[in-house]
Amino acid sequence: MCALCGVLGGVGHWTDAVARPGVFTRTATPVERRRERAARVAQANRILRHYRLSLADWQGTSFLLSTATGKTEIVDDLTHLWSSAEKLTGRPCDPLDPALLAELAGNRG
Repeated sequence: MCALCGVLGGVGHWTDAVARPGVFTRTATPVERRRERAARVAQANRILRHYRLSLADWQGTSFLLSTATGKTEIVDDLTHLWSSAEKLTGRPCDPLDPALLAELAGNRG
C-alpha cells in the first residue's frame, strides 16, 4: 500500500486528542484539537531543530518530517517520529544529549 492510502484509511492514534461522549476532554471542538496538535508540532520542532529537521502537520492526520535539504518523509504519528528522524539524519537522536539539553535550556521560546 502506498503511504497516501495508508494515511487516508488510518485510525486516530492514542496520543491524538478526540472528543468522546462521557469522557472529559479540554479538546472538545475541532479547533481546540487542531490547536493542541499545533502545540505538539511546535514542541517537537524545538528538539528537531537541533538535528536540522522540521516537522509539519499534514491535514491533521499525519506529519511531514523534513531535513534542511528538503528530504521529506511522512510520519503517521509521534510514536514513529524519532525512528524516522534517525533514518533521515543517519545518526541517533538522543533526547538526553547534553548539547541538546543545553540548547533547550537556553532557548525557551
